[in-house]
Amino acid sequence: MKNKPKGSQAARLRQHKFDLLRRFAIPPDLLPGSLSLSHLHCGKPNCHCRKGAGHAAWSLTFMVHGKKQVHHIPKAWVEEVQKRVDAGRPDASLDCAWRHARLCAALSGMPS
Repeated sequence: MKNKPKGSQAARLRQHKFDLLRRFAIPPDLLPGSLSLSHLHCGKPNCHCRKGAGHAAWSLTFMVHGKKQVHHIPKAWVEEVQKRVDAGRPDASLDCAWRHARLCAALSGMPS
């Protein structure tokens, strides 16, 4: 943010934002995005996947700086990654706090 608002009202809003962030602690082991299963064909002429659904391939998809990232997830990691992805989904109370912080910023003229 280039032009950071100054003054007591901006300071109160920043303090309120940090209070909200502390109240809704974000676990360090959560993952953003979604975990998905797809079936791929390897291309080997005698492989069973040519006749069937293909090989199971798990991937984690998420956004970084507005660009989609897709990472392969080994089958052995799927259960743990799914737990972390589920933990990374925002709940209704966190969404409400985010909206409240945006409203406070809009009312003060502070960019969000």
